[in-house]
Amino acid sequence: MIKVSFYTIGCKLNFSETATISRLFEKKNFEKVNFNEKADIYVINTCSVTKNAKFQI
Repeated sequence: MIKVSFYTIGCKLNFSETATISRLFEKKNFEKVNFNEKADIYVINTCSVTKNAKFQI
């Protein structure tokens, strides 16, 4: 099974988007793992609108 991991920084919209993207991966039978675990795909969702988001990675 292909593993995917998500990391989100920012506003509530970012977290909502990540949840939607995560569900799409799960519907395609990807295994969701914690960000600190080994994954085949890493999705990082952030923006520069949130004051410090771009500096947290």
